[in-house]
Amino acid sequence: MSSSIDSLSIVRTAAIVGTMTLGLLSIKYHDRALFTEKREGIKFVPGSPVVGGLINQLKNKDRLLDNILDIMQEHDAMTVYTTALGLLPSILTIDDRNVEHVLKNNFSNYVKGPQMLSAMGDLFGHGIFVANGNQWKWQRKAASLIFNVVNFRDYFTGVFIKEVDLMSDRIFDKKAENGKSVDFHDVIYKFTLDSFVLIGFGKQLNALLSKDKVPFAASFDTCQSNCFERFVDPFTNLRDVLRPILQPGTLRIKQHLQVIDDFAYTLIRERREQLKDGQEFKDLLSRFMNAKNENNETLTDKELRDTVLNFIIAGRDTTAQALSWCFYSLMLHPRIETKLLNEIEQNIPNDISSMAPPDVYEVIKKMTYAHAVFYEILRLYPSVPSNVKVALEDDVLPDGSPVKKGDSISWSPYAMGRSEKLWGPDAKSFKPERWLQENGELKRESAGLWPAFHAGPRICLGQNLATLEALIAIIMLLKRYKFSLAPSQTITYDLSLTHPMKHGMQVFVERR
Repeated sequence: MSSSIDSLSIVRTAAIVGTMTLGLLSIKYHDRALFTEKREGIKFVPGSPVVGGLINQLKNKDRLLDNILDIMQEHDAMTVYTTALGLLPSILTIDDRNVEHVLKNNFSNYVKGPQMLSAMGDLFGHGIFVANGNQWKWQRKAASLIFNVVNFRDYFTGVFIKEVDLMSDRIFDKKAENGKSVDFHDVIYKFTLDSFVLIGFGKQLNALLSKDKVPFAASFDTCQSNCFERFVDPFTNLRDVLRPILQPGTLRIKQHLQVIDDFAYTLIRERREQLKDGQEFKDLLSRFMNAKNENNETLTDKELRDTVLNFIIAGRDTTAQALSWCFYSLMLHPRIETKLLNEIEQNIPNDISSMAPPDVYEVIKKMTYAHAVFYEILRLYPSVPSNVKVALEDDVLPDGSPVKKGDSISWSPYAMGRSEKLWGPDAKSFKPERWLQENGELKRESAGLWPAFHAGPRICLGQNLATLEALIAIIMLLKRYKFSLAPSQTITYDLSLTHPMKHGMQVFVERR
C-alpha cells in the first residue's frame, strides 16, 4: 500500500513539475518554437507558445503555397523569419532581389543543406538535385553533353512528335469517338515519361499503351510527396511507421522505394547487357556510364540509379505538370485559346508529321504567342513551386535582411508569381500578353523575378528541352482537339516537390 502511495506521489510531483516547466517555457517562448530566438533586422512571424508556426503550418498544409502569400500580405512584407517546433527556423522570401542573390550573385555561399539530404536522400541519393560542390559539377558536365541544338533539332523534336501521335491515336481519338472523359493529367504524365525515358535512357517504355498507372510512376509520385512533407511536417516519418495500422493494405515508403529501385536497376542492367552485345548509345545513361565521379572513379550502379531518378523528375514531372496547368488555363480562357490557335493555324500545317523535325523546330522557335502562353503558365504554376538553401557563412540579403551561418533560406516561385508587389495588380490573372513587347517580340524577365528554371550556375540544363516538348504538345493537341473540363471536379495542387494536380483533371475531347 505504501509503495502504491509513493508511486502516486511521484507521478503527481512529476506532473506538477512538468506543468510548471511547460508554463515557464510558454512564457519565454510565447510566440515561437522552443529554443529559438527572434532575429533582429527581419520581420518575425509570431506563432503559438512553444510550437511556433507549426499549428498554422499543419492547418494550412493542403494550401501551403497560398499560405506563404497570405503570410506576406498579412505582414506587408517580402521577407520574414519563421519558427516551427521540430523544424529548422527559416528565412522565407519572395523578394526577387534576394532570390537572384542566393541563386546567382552569391551562389557559392548557399548550398543544398543537410535538411534536404535528410528529406530527399532515400529517393534521390546523391544525384544532381541534392548534390553540392564537385559532386554536383561532374554530374552537370556529363549531362550537358546531350542538351545541344543538334539533338533538339534533329532527334528530340521527332521523338516528341511521334509520342504525341501515339497519344492521339491510342487515347484522345478514342475518347473523342466515345464521348467519355479522360484524366488529361494522367495521360500527359505517360507522354512525358515515355518521351524522356526514350531520350535519356534509350528504352521504349510504352506507358501510353497501358490503361493503368505505371507502378513505378505511382510509387515515384508517392515518394516525392513524402519528401516534401518532411520539410513541413515533423510527424511525416511517424505516420509512415504507423501506416500498416492506420491504412492496412497500403505500401510503406520503403516498399515504394523498392518498386522505384527495381525500375532504375532494370534500366541499368539492360543497358550493360546491350553494351556487352556491342550496341552503341549516345544518350544520358551512356554519358554517365562513361563519366567519372568526383573521385575520378567509374560510377557504381547506385550512382547510376541516383542519376536515373534525378533526371526522371526533371524530364517527366515538370513538363507534364506545366502542360496540365496550361490546358486547364486555356479551357478557362477561350479568348487566349483562340488567339493561340490562330498563331498555330498560321504556322503549322494540318499534318505536322509530314514536316521534317528540323523544320518543325525552326517554325516553333518563331511562335512568340505560344512561348508567351508557356512562360505565363510557369509564372502562375511553376513546376518547382518552392525551394530552399542553407547559408555557409553570414551574409546580408539585398533587402537588408541579416543571414547567419547555417540559416535556411526558402523562396516560393508560386507565391512570387502571384505577388502584386512584383507583378502588379493583375498578378493573379492569366495574361500571356505580359510577355510580349510592343513590337510583338518576346520579352524575358530576370531569373530572380521569374525563377521557373532556377538561375545562376544551377540554372536548369533542360529548360530548352522542356520548352520544346511542351510547345510541340500544345501545338499538336490544340490543333487537333477541343478540350473541355468535366463537371463536378476540384482542380487544385498536391503537396509535393513539384506541382502536380491533386485529383487529376477529367476532360472531354472533341475533334476540331
